[in-house]
Amino acid sequence: MSLREHLQNRGLSAQDQQSANTLRERSCLRDALYQALPSEQIAVLLSRDPQRAQREVSAVLDQLVQTPVFQHLNSMRRESLKQDVFNLVLGLGPLEELLADDSVTEIMVNGHKRLFFERAGRLYASSTTFSDEEQLRMVIDRIVGPLGRRCDEQSPLVSARLPQGHRVNVIIPPLALDGPTITIRKFRDEVFTLSELVERQSMSGEIAQMLRDAVLKRKNIAVSGGTGSGKTTLLNALSVEIPPSERVITIEDAAELRFHTHPHVVRLEARMKNAEGTGEVSIRDLVVNALRMRPDRIVVGECRGAEALDMLQAMNTGHDGSLTTLHANSPTDVIGRLVMMARYGMDLPVEVIEEQIAAALDLIVQIDRFADGSRRVTRICSCGGGRGGVKLETLTEWDSASESYQWAYASARSAGNAA
Repeated sequence: MSLREHLQNRGLSAQDQQSANTLRERSCLRDALYQALPSEQIAVLLSRDPQRAQREVSAVLDQLVQTPVFQHLNSMRRESLKQDVFNLVLGLGPLEELLADDSVTEIMVNGHKRLFFERAGRLYASSTTFSDEEQLRMVIDRIVGPLGRRCDEQSPLVSARLPQGHRVNVIIPPLALDGPTITIRKFRDEVFTLSELVERQSMSGEIAQMLRDAVLKRKNIAVSGGTGSGKTTLLNALSVEIPPSERVITIEDAAELRFHTHPHVVRLEARMKNAEGTGEVSIRDLVVNALRMRPDRIVVGECRGAEALDMLQAMNTGHDGSLTTLHANSPTDVIGRLVMMARYGMDLPVEVIEEQIAAALDLIVQIDRFADGSRRVTRICSCGGGRGGVKLETLTEWDSASESYQWAYASARSAGNAA
């Protein structure tokens, strides 16, 4: 060992040294696998018979970890190493374990050296990372390839949905300066109900009953909040309360809503431009088309552009009970954002748009994420007004000092208690 290498090793912590050893062992086993079973042959097997490819790769790895090169490792470490390389060659590498962990709600890859995940609203650094950028690029190709998408210098940004329903966003250099970046928002198979959200202290029982009653009475509801605040989770919980006798049209940028039990749901998903710059179908196009599909209710996963105007018009033309979400810091900000987004679609006077909002929306439900990772409904406002503008009346609001909900009107609270 050279003096330079000796000094470098002395500077490494025990954890860093272990990570370096793991990377070396993983690379060694991967290279040995490719010598025994060339990558081109594995690719052909995967395209023709994925199960056979898995069996053959697993059999070769079983033989390789028993060779003298890996005899210094105990059986548990050899099995872990074999699984790492198997995931690297056939799966999504370090992402596989996190995708299989139901407690993980979000996965964030910031270049090949940094991997983070969210659990119970808190961020953690993963002990495993990608061995190099080449491996990360390979995983990106495995994610977007089956979806009919590509991610390269011509198309450096991709938003799509994994087969499990998870939402994935990929952005690579030159747009991402620190290397390829992946963000995966995971969704569990079964949606939370309002009752379960009460158990998780995201709202009180009175608020759950108020929202349940509002859905049954076909009130138009907008759920607002910041990124990761739980808007889609709450929208899913509200959707569960829609009566099974009604026809529901859902419209999303990437399908996240779950309707496993409702018998009459039509799910629509927007489409981005292809590599040639054509084929785009926007959420606005889908909202306009949904009006011709005889919907009882329209559920828009998120309003973020000109489709807001079409959504408001739908709510004002007999499609009561429609639901949507949008990014906003408060119910007051919801009005301003809706005005701004509606003007993307048509340059109407602010007063006219506000009149449309006042006639369309019945309730605005604000949900926020707190520093400890918890999510909670913090404010519910009724929406009214007319030519004079939109008038918001706070029905209930979370008071952090007393850690309880403060009700503005006794009638609002009694509505929440009504069966």
